[in-house]
Amino acid sequence: MDIHELGDVTAEDVAKAHVADLEAQEKYGVNYLKYWVNENCGKVFCLVDAPNAEAAHSCHREAHGLVARKIIEIQPELADGFLGDVQTNPAGAALLPGGGADALLGVHDTIVRDALSALGGREVKHTGDGIMASFVSTAGAVRCAIQIQRELARHEKANPERPLKVRVGAAAGEPVEQHNDLFGSTVQLAARLCAHAQPEQILVANAVAELCIGKGLLFEDLGEVVLKGFGRPVRAHAVQWTGEALQTAG
Repeated sequence: MDIHELGDVTAEDVAKAHVADLEAQEKYGVNYLKYWVNENCGKVFCLVDAPNAEAAHSCHREAHGLVARKIIEIQPELADGFLGDVQTNPAGAALLPGGGADALLGVHDTIVRDALSALGGREVKHTGDGIMASFVSTAGAVRCAIQIQRELARHEKANPERPLKVRVGAAAGEPVEQHNDLFGSTVQLAARLCAHAQPEQILVANAVAELCIGKGLLFEDLGEVVLKGFGRPVRAHAVQWTGEALQTAG
């Protein structure tokens, strides 16, 4: 997804630029799927299937010269979760009333950061469409994920017209820390589990489930799943986070 800050912009202006993108996209191997316009703050969000950020930049540059301020990698389902899974017009546009994308991202960040603060998590970095965090306690990490999902469910109940659904992935191990960032197979596994999860699902590695034995948490063993970047299937578990499951767990 690319993000433009264009200032004084109209939906008609963006529609013309989008048509130009569609005419140029084949040359760069990209596919512009849909876009959102927030006329109030002059922001445009384009959802594009591209091999890399430079291909998307090059298409914009040739088509109309309006290069994005930022491009982030995001799952299409997450884009719809943040910006609204709405019908598009024939030009591919979905109009957002007053600050929809920014407001939802703010809700997401507040809920996640409140849960981290309450349960001993440390925010490592904001990835654009999510937050990477680390924990000393494995059970604390799982409880944090549960709190996030439950708070988001409350938000959806109160705001049914703008649901916000996220995926959570967690792994246990000793990542490499450098320049206040984390790297290594543990981080990669957590990221792949997150990508493999369904919206509203918490997927954890087998080590996480084993470290939480006796902690009053429930898991569904999903067996082995195939994850990109791992030569062998990985055993995964889904955390049961509904109120009924937590009461059963005690």
